[in-house]
Amino acid sequence: MPSVFIKTYGCQMNERDSEAVAAQLVLKGYVLAPSEKGADVILLNTCSVRDSAEQKALGKMRMLAADVRKHRPEVVLGFMGCMAQSMGRELIDQLPDVDLVIGTQKFHRTAEHLDAILSGRSEKVVDTEAERGSEGSIREHLLHGSGLSRSVTAFVSIMQGCNQHCTFCIVPFTRGEERSRLIEDIVHECQELASRGVREVTLLGQIVTSYGKREIGTRDGISAFVQLVEAVQAVDGIRRIRFTSPHPKGYGDDLIEAYARFPKLCESAHLPVQSGSDRILKLMHRGYTRERFEAIIEKLRAACPTMGITTDIIVGFPGETEADFEATLSLARAVEFDNAFLFKYSPRKGTPAVDLPGQIPQPVIEERHACLLQTVNQIIARKYQASVGSTVEILVEGPSRKNAARLEGRTRTNRIVVFEGSPRHVGQLMEVRIERAGNFTLYGDPAIVNLNGS
Repeated sequence: MPSVFIKTYGCQMNERDSEAVAAQLVLKGYVLAPSEKGADVILLNTCSVRDSAEQKALGKMRMLAADVRKHRPEVVLGFMGCMAQSMGRELIDQLPDVDLVIGTQKFHRTAEHLDAILSGRSEKVVDTEAERGSEGSIREHLLHGSGLSRSVTAFVSIMQGCNQHCTFCIVPFTRGEERSRLIEDIVHECQELASRGVREVTLLGQIVTSYGKREIGTRDGISAFVQLVEAVQAVDGIRRIRFTSPHPKGYGDDLIEAYARFPKLCESAHLPVQSGSDRILKLMHRGYTRERFEAIIEKLRAACPTMGITTDIIVGFPGETEADFEATLSLARAVEFDNAFLFKYSPRKGTPAVDLPGQIPQPVIEERHACLLQTVNQIIARKYQASVGSTVEILVEGPSRKNAARLEGRTRTNRIVVFEGSPRHVGQLMEVRIERAGNFTLYGDPAIVNLNGS
């Protein structure tokens, strides 16, 4: 049987897509290779959000091509995902050793194209055309093994595409327009996952709170997304629900109230603000003001004082002045995010921001990024330190990624907790006492306070 190795770049949606492609290939008789060495097929699932991600994937493929064409010329090399979608045949023109280019609406065609290439029926395949119904075509999951390695969390893709058209973002082009799956299909997938030991699902969408706006709509003042959360809440065996990534415009009162209505919905909100300056937000085409954003945060914390709030921020957007940057700094200080993912603005071909005046010199971007990072990290460290001495509920996910002798889990507010335990604790909800705090990690008392079952 041919073996396949998939390397993933980018977001959780890419991770989910890679997992689904791998699962479908296994069903077709392929074997998953632990690394690219010895694999018959090597696929890179790519990201186009930032130039650095594209360059990493291109550099990796050049290195692979040089190696396999010299020692194993029969190996099939392929690109999948966003960069594959945006560049298409250009990738094969640049890298003639590439055999397969699969776009974002064609993941479910990967096996048939590989079969055709391996059998000699096709030499090169580029498949990036839009396909109706592709949002519901991939449902398979890879849930490995048993004991410490079994998966107790899973991503569930509920929609594809994006209609927001932020001026810095290429995603609407690479992922297409919004297309949502049926609630019953998503619920069935969650039921299947629960039957296989999954206890926590994360609902995925490019703008997840836009789910079902056209297909399902609002009912009795409740948005389609909250209707979906309510349906997943009813799935036996699922103990926790998360979602990512939303848009601040999607945080209506019905969603804020959902945190109190649905016990399984974790007190964790990822709200990408991108900038604290109204002028920059308008240039970004974000559709909200700083005042509106802060009002959402205030409502969330009023509904749930322990809410964990994280964000994304872009530094160095074209036209960003020192005053604009100071507005972002002041927002970070005012909101006190539990975590923040900071990005240096990256020009993307085909986006309106590329042609905006006032492109910021790279040294200025670097300086502002470092300043904001220091401010944010100080706030996060203080908040983590304040958790010491508290007792928190965690879902035990498996061995710690940094020390396999210990276990790790996440709090409802999405903080990682490392503690000493045994394999029988994997998949269980437990209460642990926080003994100390590190950088973005909490360490729990190995004495278990309470065991809530699996």
